[in-house]
Amino acid sequence: MTEVATSLQEEKESRKSSSRIPVAVLGATGSVGQRFVQLLEHHPWFRLQEVIASERSAGKPYGDAADWRLDTPLPPDVGSFVVRSLGAPIESRIVFSGLDSSVAGEAEDDYADRGCAVISNSRNHRLDPDVPLLIPEINADHLQALETQRKRRKGKGYIVTNPNCSTVGLAMAMAPIERQHGIESLHVSTMQAISGAGYAGVPSFAILDNVIPFISGEEEKIEREPLRILGRWDNGFHDVQIRISAQTNRVPVLDGHLLCISLGFRNREDLRRHFTIEALIEDVISGLENFEGEPQQRGLPSAPAHPIVVMRENDRPQPRLDRERENGMSVTVGRIRPCPILDVRMVALVHNTIRGAAGAAILNAELLKARGMLPD
Repeated sequence: MTEVATSLQEEKESRKSSSRIPVAVLGATGSVGQRFVQLLEHHPWFRLQEVIASERSAGKPYGDAADWRLDTPLPPDVGSFVVRSLGAPIESRIVFSGLDSSVAGEAEDDYADRGCAVISNSRNHRLDPDVPLLIPEINADHLQALETQRKRRKGKGYIVTNPNCSTVGLAMAMAPIERQHGIESLHVSTMQAISGAGYAGVPSFAILDNVIPFISGEEEKIEREPLRILGRWDNGFHDVQIRISAQTNRVPVLDGHLLCISLGFRNREDLRRHFTIEALIEDVISGLENFEGEPQQRGLPSAPAHPIVVMRENDRPQPRLDRERENGMSVTVGRIRPCPILDVRMVALVHNTIRGAAGAAILNAELLKARGMLPD
């Protein structure tokens, strides 16, 4: 490339960067925080400006403070950012939170009360009475709750949350079926990747050659959060009435949570009069394959063209082969077949740190921008 061409390219990149919205990441040195940094590097709308972490990391260059563990290089410009401490003044009005729940509640409230839009992956505010628990393809209308929240905060700031990483995969698989036929009851067993516990979250001697049949707090989240997501907002959140039973397991997989789901229909007898079981399975498959929402209709930058990918092979989906579909933003569903106890069973796969965490939060922020709801 000639010097002139190089100069023009640099000028073009500079103009592009200056037009993007500056954002901050809370908990930037952790596993979810690092995923935010990675996904924001080339984002067309948002530009990472500030990284914030614990007192242990504050004052250090990000490259020294973050033990970078992702499969792409640390963005060189971010490596030189000086890490700020929680509560420090920031210029960004958009804040992505990957904070640990032990500190997230108070810190996120603080930034929201300052007038920031806090887009959170943490669990602390997910079930607050005026905080949207958002999956944009399913319940974009829940953003109406922000009017109530802003009044409570007496300003322009607010918090929007994304669900638990397994909940995202479960709710995405449930949504088209609930809309088609209504779900009465559901059982799900998860096989969750070790990255869901953060780097060094599960000792190698505990997980190698092993499955751990308990993840603290996970079953409660999976049984509770989909009810709000699939419910409605009408001057308050009204949960959908579905009985959910969850069992969670940690397995020796790096990324990708696998969910084995069996569900029973609300109007079982009517469905059996109108469908053969083969026709009902094909109808469920069709609903999953054709599912889309506002992110797809708006063409948001992080939105997968196909939010649900259906696979008909007998042995798919598999984490190693399918977690990166649509840049990790699709939920892959397979093994859709009759259930001898309930009605239908299937297997779903979600990339837990992308669609289940940082990517989900970024997509939420994109929807807020597209709707003109971000603070000035």
